[in-house]
Amino acid sequence: MLGWVRGKLRSRYVAMLEEDVARLRAENRALLNSLLGTAGFPPVEIGDGRVAEVPRLRRRSWQQMQRAKEEQSTK
Repeated sequence: MLGWVRGKLRSRYVAMLEEDVARLRAENRALLNSLLGTAGFPPVEIGDGRVAEVPRLRRRSWQQMQRAKEEQSTK
């Protein structure tokens, strides 16, 4: 009898912890997407415990930007 009660309480505790983990993961995903949006990256879709790859934006060096400005000014 005592083992059954202990098992029932433990299963409720584990279920509560799993719900808390799911809530924290959702919060972390929202914070990550907020930070990525601020940095100019598209949001990350994460599902089924998989980590999605973050697409990289191509950043130009200042030399490339200067060369492009020079080309535009000569046109």
